[in-house]
Amino acid sequence: MNVQIFGTAKSFDTKKAERWFKERRIPYQFIDMKRYGLSGREFDSVVHAVGGVDKLVDWSGKDPDLDLLRYLGSETAKEDKVYENQTMIRLPVVRSGKKATVGYAPEIWKQWEEEA
Repeated sequence: MNVQIFGTAKSFDTKKAERWFKERRIPYQFIDMKRYGLSGREFDSVVHAVGGVDKLVDWSGKDPDLDLLRYLGSETAKEDKVYENQTMIRLPVVRSGKKATVGYAPEIWKQWEEEA
């Protein structure tokens, strides 16, 4: 199981995700979203895996671009806006191969662990 955790050092959900994987001795790679972010291919893969850009966005955030995002009509325009401003993404983003989750989702990670 090759796990990547995209998050920030100050995100409580990111810390919980790291702890979840550490407790089960599952190796993971931490990528700082503020410093590196998601590359284009990673972003597209995560959007596809979670079922659309709307599930990727943290709608409770305080980013001023969220209001604009609510009224954009096309999915492509939304994806472009979120890719440009990745601070709108709900953290952590956890990837394992082509699978991905957004937010703290231990029940899904447990399924990944059982499949591996």
